[in-house]
Amino acid sequence: MNAYDFKVKARDGSEVALADYKGKVLLVVNTATGCGFTPQYKELQELYDEFSAQGFEILDFPCNQFGNQAPGNDEEIHTFCTGRYGITFPQFAKVDVNGENAIPLYKWLTENTKFDGFGKSPMSLILSGVVKRTDKDYKNNGKVKWNFTKFLIDRNGEIVGRFEPTNMKKLKDAIEACL
Repeated sequence: MNAYDFKVKARDGSEVALADYKGKVLLVVNTATGCGFTPQYKELQELYDEFSAQGFEILDFPCNQFGNQAPGNDEEIHTFCTGRYGITFPQFAKVDVNGENAIPLYKWLTENTKFDGFGKSPMSLILSGVVKRTDKDYKNNGKVKWNFTKFLIDRNGEIVGRFEPTNMKKLKDAIEACL
């Protein structure tokens, strides 16, 4: 099984086969419009601008599971993201990334990756405390911990990396290596 085996819902409710992205490097991201990490949309758009011509795609999945920080419907979220951050990469329907209602793509991503920590920044310490309140065993499972967790998929549809929201520095290098 790889990323190309999954189908997801577009903002308009239509089904999109990830096989349509075969041969591209994919960055799958769960996002939120009211999060402290929301400004990462700017950095994501910069990565998209720099690498999309080389076969790089960002697949944006709004998610309201973490602090209810993605309110609104799909169109309201899209309008916010395009208006405030000028995003041009694909944005899909709002999803659950954890739990029994998680979409199959995210079940596969979380079952096949490991949480490696948030790093050592002050924001990492804050986030660890917040996550620990809802998931006492958070260090030992693959669940998505917060908004803006990123999964890097290579051109063969295989997972090559997981990047927590506090870890944008290593992401660009990993994308370049896949391209």
